[in-house]
Amino acid sequence: MTKTSAKQPTKTALSPKVLRDVREKVIEIILFLAAFSSVAITVGIVSILLYESFQFFYQYSEEVSVWQFLTDTQWTPLFDDKHFGIMTLVSGTLVTTFVALCVAIPLGTIAAIYLSEFAPVRVRETVKPALELLAGVPTVVYGYFALLFVTPFLQTFLTELPYSNMLSAGMVMGIMIIPYISSLSEDAMRSVPDYLREGSYATGATRFQTAIKVILPSAISGISAAYILGISRAIGETMVVAIAAGGQPNFTFNPMEPAQTMTAYIVSVSKGDIPYGSLEYQTIFAVGLTLFLMTLSFNIIGHILIKRYREVY
Repeated sequence: MTKTSAKQPTKTALSPKVLRDVREKVIEIILFLAAFSSVAITVGIVSILLYESFQFFYQYSEEVSVWQFLTDTQWTPLFDDKHFGIMTLVSGTLVTTFVALCVAIPLGTIAAIYLSEFAPVRVRETVKPALELLAGVPTVVYGYFALLFVTPFLQTFLTELPYSNMLSAGMVMGIMIIPYISSLSEDAMRSVPDYLREGSYATGATRFQTAIKVILPSAISGISAAYILGISRAIGETMVVAIAAGGQPNFTFNPMEPAQTMTAYIVSVSKGDIPYGSLEYQTIFAVGLTLFLMTLSFNIIGHILIKRYREVY
């Protein structure tokens, strides 16, 4: 009995397993490049700010020092009598941000509680998209709304309020960031498990007591993240403060006075009238680095608070 061996056909195409491995490897590379690009862009921005700010303090060390930059209360780099006190711009930024948060945090949180715990489904499906439309309005529209409507309205009560002031700019900024706080806070409260609500109702608590004493503390991590996003959004706002708060640097913490914020100053210098590489032009990088460090500090504080509340609850 003879053994016959069949000749195996030669495979010219890749096997399904090899094709699957290749596709997975390509997808993995694409995802890595996408993640790496965001990190690389951040590193590039920070590197440019650090390099240009170092050039500013090193190249013009005879005219401005770091100590003067941090302690002087006058900011007049575009004038003949030059002063480089960043605290003037920081005070304007902090005041407008504080006014905005005084408007946005209470209204945004109340809106989130209502939409999450009290509003019927039809109302929620109508009100929430309409509220989120506020985030799509161009900020220049908000700026002229503050200048032409809010300020004249406030002047009917506050007769000595100047036409350009930080109060109206901060209030409109607060209205502008309400959608960020309300939407994210509502999502955080909606994600709280239903058994917590049912357990609260079983003990005889009302819907309001359940919302305030059970749902709100349970969702505090997501709500804190919404607050931090609102703070970062308010600090980085440009057009509203550039139009409504005034363009004159003024070291004050009175919201009823005009002042200039860091973003508004960067806009005023970046219009093209200042020669590139000059002392006046280099100041925008020092201001930008200060603004970046402020935002980073608030984000770090918010991350610590979120982590702490997450561990507690």
